[in-house]
This record gives sequence, structure tokens and C-alpha cells, in this order.
Amino acid sequence: MTDPGESGPLGAGLGERNGDGEVDGDGEKNGTAAEGPAMAPAAVAELADRVADNVEEVIVGKREAVEHVVVTLLARGHLLVEDVPGVGKTTLAKAVARSIDGSFKRVQFTPDLLPSDVTGVNVFDQSTDEFEFQPGPVFANVVLGDEINRAPPKTQSALLEAMEERQVTTDGETRELPDPFCVIATQNDVEPGQTYDLPVAEVDRFTKKIRLGYPDTDEEAEIIGRMAAGHPVEAVEPVATIEDVRRARAAVGAIEATEELREYVARLAVHTRRHAHLGVSPRGSLALLRAAQARAALDGRGYVIPDDVQAEAPTVFAHRIRSESGGADGAEIVADALERVPVE
Repeated sequence: MTDPGESGPLGAGLGERNGDGEVDGDGEKNGTAAEGPAMAPAAVAELADRVADNVEEVIVGKREAVEHVVVTLLARGHLLVEDVPGVGKTTLAKAVARSIDGSFKRVQFTPDLLPSDVTGVNVFDQSTDEFEFQPGPVFANVVLGDEINRAPPKTQSALLEAMEERQVTTDGETRELPDPFCVIATQNDVEPGQTYDLPVAEVDRFTKKIRLGYPDTDEEAEIIGRMAAGHPVEAVEPVATIEDVRRARAAVGAIEATEELREYVARLAVHTRRHAHLGVSPRGSLALLRAAQARAALDGRGYVIPDDVQAEAPTVFAHRIRSESGGADGAEIVADALERVPVE
């Protein structure tokens, strides 16, 4: 389907063109395909439950938020968590990385942080009389960008290539990032005078934006009890492997999405463009379709239904929208789109 004068076609396949002009099936570079037998949707659902249950050992009472993280991971995306300090954002990222036995790096974003502090830098080695690349913290399976909006846009932009193309280019040389690669960034929303707005291009690279919120009284009492003797995240053991995640991602990418379903996603995106100063981009439409595929897999289904799209749209679309007044809250526009755009 082609949007009526507002965007290019939302094609039937999910592949994107790589640097060699070839198209692979999941929008990522050739050579990163999962190895081993294909994973059935039921197996993906079982894997997702294991990971979510494991993360809930340290994140109390936030099952929905944890599932959003798992969906983002399986949809080959990145997550933005906006909330007040102290509600477990960093713990969430660590627990996910430990649960899948992946490498984890944390970047504390500050006003004086440089782009090379994120991506890495070439350092001259006097013993060899050559420059040697020192990888930055972005070279990990799960990268936590803590308080990302405390750094200026120049530093924030260091993540643009990494998040979109899963690679880093320094001094003309391109290096691929680990597979899987997922950025979980936190954003402080209570000190606007001491933070920077995220560039629109970066916001659009986050598959989802969520909030954890405060726990209720019983949940907070449980948290205090668990953490009284030490932080429980250090005791989290892997319940899956990186290879499991690769296979699960491949299975999610193969979940059937009919032409009618894809057109529904496109119509939702077009609605946001017609009713906002800045609507959802084609990248956002693709992110919603991938998230819906992951949601279907979590239910053990091999096909996407409109309910999957409707469940994922608020967290995938809202942060990409800017209203006519210049505000960043697109939740009402997404709700209006879900109410008024028919499923055909």
C-alpha cells in the first residue's frame, strides 16, 4: 500500500537494503542470521516467559513493563524509559542482560561526555608505532544509556549510527556491533532545566517509550525486604543464551502479517501525520509491525492480529508525535487513531 502523497510504500517484506545493495529478511546485515533449527512461536513464548519471570525476581510488580522490554528485544529494537530517579530503570536493564547471558555496558551521560566516550577512539600505541582502536561501551549486547538527556545533542548523536545500522564508524573504518544489540536509555523528566531535548532523529530510533512508575505499598515493602541484605540483581542467573535470542528474533521476523494488517498499520501512521505537526515516520510503522509480531509470538501465535497492533501502538507511536502546539505528548493522537481508523 502507498500512503496517499504522505509517504513511500510500506512493502510486504521487512527487509531493508544493506550497504551492498542486497536485501536481507530482517532488516539487518547479512551474516547475522540465527543458527540452528527454527524456533516455533510456542517456543518463543516460553523463552519470553522465562526471561520475564527471571527479571521479575528483581523488578517487583512491573510485569507489563518487563514484557515491553522483552517485546523490544525480540523486535530488534531499542527502549526509552522516562521516569523519576530510583524506580529501577538501571536494575531493569542489568537484569535483562544477565537473563540472556549477554554482555552489558553502562554509559552515564553527562554534559561533558564526548561522542568518542560512547563509540570508542583510536589510541596511538608507541610500542607498535600504530593506532589501536579502543572500543567504547556501545560494543555490548545490552547498552544502558543512563540519563541520556543530560548530555548535549552532539554526544547523543553518537548513538544514531549504532542504533540504526548496528555499526560504528571511526576515522573512516566501520566496525559491526554485537548481535543482538539493544540500547535501553533512561531519561530524567523532573529536572528540565538541567537536561537537553533528545533529537527527533534519535527519538525515532527508539522502538518503544515506557514508564515504570512508583510501586504500590505492598510492592515497595517487598522491594525493601529483597534489597535489605544486598542488591538482588547480582544474583540473577541466565535463563537463556544469546543464540536463543537470535533464534527467537528470527522466528518473530517470520510471523505472518497479512497485507490487510500491514495496510492497517499504514493507515494508523497516516492518521497521525494528518492530525499532528509531526506524525509517525515509516520507520515507526515498521517498528509497530515488528512489535506486533513479537506480541503475537508472546501469545504463541504464528500470525499477527489487529489486537497485537492495538496493544503495541501506544508505546511505539506516541513518543514519535509532536502536536500542533509543539508538545511532545502524542498519546491522545494515538488513542484517536485507534478509535477512528477502521480495521478492514
